[in-house]
Order: sequence, then structure tokens, then C-alpha cells
Amino acid sequence: MVVGEVEYVASQPWPFPSSLMLGFRARAVSSEIQVDGEEIHEARWFSREELRAAFKSGEVLPPTGISIAARLVELWYGEPLP
Repeated sequence: MVVGEVEYVASQPWPFPSSLMLGFRARAVSSEIQVDGEEIHEARWFSREELRAAFKSGEVLPPTGISIAARLVELWYGEPLP
């Protein structure tokens, strides 16, 4: 995937010694997704409506409340996650 505009959102301690997780928002320039198969096994794009349906069906579980992932998804989603 190619990204353009990137914006720092937040950071939080990570449970490994001397580690920090950083959260950024970025605008995709292409819709192609490639995963490495080790750290990430699957990735896909969702519209807000598709994500809402995936949460409702249990196909996708939302990230937990205090994580950077939850904050980033909520910023895009436009409302608190279920």
C-alpha cells in the first residue's frame, strides 16, 4: 500500500522492555494491500457500513477500549466502537 498524508495521533507504552507503540493516521494513495504473512496474516478495506455489519455478525472483533488501535478506528468510524 502506498500512503500520502501522515499524521501522528498518540503513543502508549508497549509491554516489552523500553518499547513504545506509536499511532498514526495516513491517507491511502492506492487500494492494494500486501501483508508479510508473519506479523500480519490478513488485511482488507472496509467501508463504515461494512465494518458495522462485521462487528454485528462477529466476523470482526473491535480493538479494546484503551488501545491506540481502538482510538484510531473510532476516529475514522465516527462513533464509539461496540
